Amino acid sequence: MVKIRDIDLGSFPLLLAPMEDVTDPPFRYVCKLFGADMMYTEFISSEGLIRDAAKSVKKLDFDDFERPIGIQIFGHDIESMTKAAQYAETAQPDVIDINFGCPVRKVVAKGAGSGIMNNIPKMVEMTAAVVKAVKLPVTVKTRLGYDEDHKDIVEIAERLQDVGIEALTIHGRTRPQRSSTPADWTLIGEVKNNPRMHIPIFGNGDVVDPLSAKYFKDNFGVDGLMIARGSYGNPWIFREIKHFLANGLLLDPPDINERVRISTIQLQKSVEWKGEYRGLTEIRKHWGDYFKGYPHFKPFRIRLMEATTLPQIMQVLADIQQEYAD
Repeated sequence: MVKIRDIDLGSFPLLLAPMEDVTDPPFRYVCKLFGADMMYTEFISSEGLIRDAAKSVKKLDFDDFERPIGIQIFGHDIESMTKAAQYAETAQPDVIDINFGCPVRKVVAKGAGSGIMNNIPKMVEMTAAVVKAVKLPVTVKTRLGYDEDHKDIVEIAERLQDVGIEALTIHGRTRPQRSSTPADWTLIGEVKNNPRMHIPIFGNGDVVDPLSAKYFKDNFGVDGLMIARGSYGNPWIFREIKHFLANGLLLDPPDINERVRISTIQLQKSVEWKGEYRGLTEIRKHWGDYFKGYPHFKPFRIRLMEATTLPQIMQVLADIQQEYAD
């Protein structure tokens, strides 16, 4: 069994990656329905938390149904990060996670996210300070290194473990690389197979379906997988991967009735959590993913984007269901 301290995640856990503007409570809810073993909040600015900024504080929201859950924080200032970790701890998550992986330019420019990877001593010092500041387990998500010439993840992993982190997720790209570059899992495997390492090592990057999940599991020996893009409009991916790993069989993809049913649940949760206007606006990014591959879908997508009330959206979804029913 894979454990983060006393949190039992099962024999080979599948984790939902923290993704800004994606992994809010409504989306986490539907991913949990289909077997996500652990999930994380959207990443939260340490400065925003300690200033009590409404947007940052709102991201601390979660339901017990989502457990085990980690609150992920990021920042460049050690004192702010320790205060933010303590603030996040008051929300009573299961884990505090530090984001050392975000490649967004405005985050990196401040020396936060993956921007801190060119200053390993500060990275280690910040991690040690957060570990000491809270009672909960501290985990880290990071990348292979700052750039192609500085793939320092083997050293980084050892040093972060030495200061007390209890699990590490490694994204198989360097700071400048984007999803168009295939993830390189070689160094993830090196970290996992390093005899000095004894904490769980999770791999992330290009886990998009059951076949890729099995390949990474079999070839790199990781303790579990973190799924990001593969979950977009596809919360079923957790169930599909688990079924394939257990039985070697691929499940049929969800039909239109199932897609409408689950997207409706996410829609209703979004409206409950954010209010109608914001809930409808912020779920728009998901519609194209939920119905990807359906022919002649553009008119429906336009209607979904233009709808301004919940009844209007529900009518469009009913029309989609009728149009594409077998």
